[in-house]
Amino acid sequence: MNAEITWLENMTFVATADSGHGVVIDAPVDKGGNNRGSSPMELLLMGVGSCTGIDVLNILKKAKQQVTSLRVNVESVREQADPKIFTAIKVIYHFKGKELSRKHVERAVSLSAEKYCCVSIMLGKTAEITHEIHIEDE
Repeated sequence: MNAEITWLENMTFVATADSGHGVVIDAPVDKGGNNRGSSPMELLLMGVGSCTGIDVLNILKKAKQQVTSLRVNVESVREQADPKIFTAIKVIYHFKGKELSRKHVERAVSLSAEKYCCVSIMLGKTAEITHEIHIEDE
């Protein structure tokens, strides 16, 4: 897996991965950017949420669970001093579905956290990662 990051202006970059998909990355105005894209640290949190979301949905689909909606919120705490790494990350899952089994959902989240989600497993080397699950029946 590779990516190419090209500087556009000020602190604005466009990043393109092997898949051909791109994303604009920028810094806020107070850091010399134009605020035209997400920051690198925001992208890491988005990566955690989308990685675990994909895992969990695949696992629940195999378990024949009828998920109709999933929203993943990712909250973080960072060091105050540079390099301001994440020290805590909380992943909050909001599921909606028809008669979702809490046991299946908890298992899917656990498998993602411990075995499949490479993004959160990597970040877990420096940050404490916790999970919270909310299930709403439809």
